[in-house]
Amino acid sequence: MTTAIQLFYYLFFFRRVAYYKSPEKPQSQQHPVSVIICARDEDENLARNLPGVLVQDYPTTHEVIVVNDNSFDDTKYILAELKKTFKGLQVIELAQEAKLIAGKKYPLSIGIKEAKHEVMVLTDADCVPASEHWLFKMQDAFTNGTEVALGYGAYKKAPGFLNKAIRFETFHTALQYFGYALAGKPYMGVGRNLAYRKGLFLRNKGFSSINHIPSGDDDLFINKVANKHNTTVVLDPDAFTLSAPKKTWREWRHQKARHYSTGKFYRTSHKFLLGLYTASQFILYPLFVASLLFFDWRFALIPFVVRLLVQGIIWNKSMKKLGEGDLFPLFLFWDLWQFFYYIIFASSLWKKPRKTW
Repeated sequence: MTTAIQLFYYLFFFRRVAYYKSPEKPQSQQHPVSVIICARDEDENLARNLPGVLVQDYPTTHEVIVVNDNSFDDTKYILAELKKTFKGLQVIELAQEAKLIAGKKYPLSIGIKEAKHEVMVLTDADCVPASEHWLFKMQDAFTNGTEVALGYGAYKKAPGFLNKAIRFETFHTALQYFGYALAGKPYMGVGRNLAYRKGLFLRNKGFSSINHIPSGDDDLFINKVANKHNTTVVLDPDAFTLSAPKKTWREWRHQKARHYSTGKFYRTSHKFLLGLYTASQFILYPLFVASLLFFDWRFALIPFVVRLLVQGIIWNKSMKKLGEGDLFPLFLFWDLWQFFYYIIFASSLWKKPRKTW
């Protein structure tokens, strides 16, 4: 039964990512676009990454809005210097904290309110576009009826196991939210690379229903407003963003605790689907070992091998599509690693996250 559940997820949801092909269009579109970035004490990241956003090859009308949220470092001066060179850069300085609104929802709301254009592309200060065509690729997803475009926020490759573990977890999460979206059940996006219409934000009263939650400006908002009719995905490598991953296990655990704290606020159907998949993955290996020891080994081994073959094919194609192909040689290890990952990060599900962002 556990193997059958796993096969269902791989064949119904994740296969769609592995074999995804961008729909052909008679002609590309170029909408006026507002890029919005929120920053708090991000002077080094802005100096390193913001030029990559500002030099995008996009001749149509666009603006880049950076909301400086009460920074105490040199963010203000870095932005002032960049503005001398890049006239399309708009800077919003916030000097007061928003009471009773946790995380970056308030500065992001201010940036959205000030945006001049309907199509908005969001990213973070610690992200850099993977190519100069990022902005074009993200906005080109907005055909008639499209209001949400989900992009891939990858992490930069570096030596060491922690880097690979972070990138695998990022890939595995993307396999789920892209697969669900392609199956008509979008449930989240990542703020590192996300786009939606300003009208959609305003019609749904922004973040008003989730202002009390420290996180959720990306996944909870998308969980609320996305549906099978208004959401699309962008899997072009030129449309990815790249971020520097955490360098210690402690930092990564804090990051995941903040992310997992929002899961309990998802729609019931999404929580059921995500929970069933996680539970089936977690108990798979213990049940497999028990079946080998106490039952006819053939009844355990044959379906297990079938699952591995299906999973291997889908992972291989999906990893290549998302630029994570170097992870596949350790395919069997990563499959087993998920069991230990769930144990390591289980406490994140009930720990109270910090209210800072």
